[in-house]
Amino acid sequence: MKKKLKEIAEIIGGEIINQSEEIIKIEITGVNNIQDAGPSDITFAVEPHLEKAGLSNAAAVIVPETVYEFSKPAIRVANPRIAFTLLLDLYTEKPQIDPGIHSTVVIGKDVKIGDNVSIMAYTVIADGAVIGDNAVIYPHCYIGHKSKVGKDILLYPQVTIRENCTIGDRVIINSGAVVGSEGFGFVTKDKIHHKVPQVGGVLIEDDVEIGANSNIDRATTGFTVIKKGTKIDNLVHIAHNVVMGENCLIVAQTGISGSVIVGNNVTFAGQSGTAGHLKIGDNCVFTARAGIISDVESNSFYSGYPARPHREWLKIKAAGVRLIDFTKKIKELEEKIKKIEQTEK
Repeated sequence: MKKKLKEIAEIIGGEIINQSEEIIKIEITGVNNIQDAGPSDITFAVEPHLEKAGLSNAAAVIVPETVYEFSKPAIRVANPRIAFTLLLDLYTEKPQIDPGIHSTVVIGKDVKIGDNVSIMAYTVIADGAVIGDNAVIYPHCYIGHKSKVGKDILLYPQVTIRENCTIGDRVIINSGAVVGSEGFGFVTKDKIHHKVPQVGGVLIEDDVEIGANSNIDRATTGFTVIKKGTKIDNLVHIAHNVVMGENCLIVAQTGISGSVIVGNNVTFAGQSGTAGHLKIGDNCVFTARAGIISDVESNSFYSGYPARPHREWLKIKAAGVRLIDFTKKIKELEEKIKKIEQTEK
């Protein structure tokens, strides 16, 4: 694909810096990062990477709207990251997937399949399942008894959706993910663990994305819920009866324990985790490896284990670094006190 810089500026709603005839006619054939961009590629940059982008091999750079002069041909936009995302989507060749059901697909009784659906080889669809319009289901997927998947969904290879689960529209689930596995429920009597039947389901609302090898447990009763717009990274575990709010970000290797209720726009950084039965308010951020063991109010920024306000955690870490100096100083003071006591005797 080739597009002139002027066309790209129109697509991303930007303004070209120094709009000479020569600059607006520059042809862009690719989109790349600063380091790998070639002489016909466009890249983007924000501080502190603007200088590096100016020295790169890129033909042009997308920059923040606060930049008025640049060493290379550049387009000013309100949000360079969003503009770059639009161009990546525009320039990236997508696999051509034709509608149709492969001959090896196993379809149970009373299954309803929408229009323009593509179901690839060796997928199994159990009795009573419903598949929405324009769904794309890659090979070796499983959709369980009476489960429903919505319109425009994308299931990559080896996705498992167990029985009685509901998946909304435009949901993307990556390879190896499991929706509706049994919640971890046991009652211990006389040192023997007795299984609690996990008879609930999972509800995934619209525009959710679930990463590879992540797992969302079915509820003991009722539903485990992932609300609209939430994005889940790879290797995440969400336990039974969790309610995850809208537009949350859950980064790799995070674990959310059973019956936790999470508000909207909450971010869990990598390897963070919670105790069970907690309530977490809206707009919270938990840094990497945060261990949340009690309820958290809205608009909190927490770190560490046990998780505490970030500034408080920073002070504790800073004090910990100085412990060796404190210990040495205490020993010196003890020696001085001993000498004083001996002198007084």
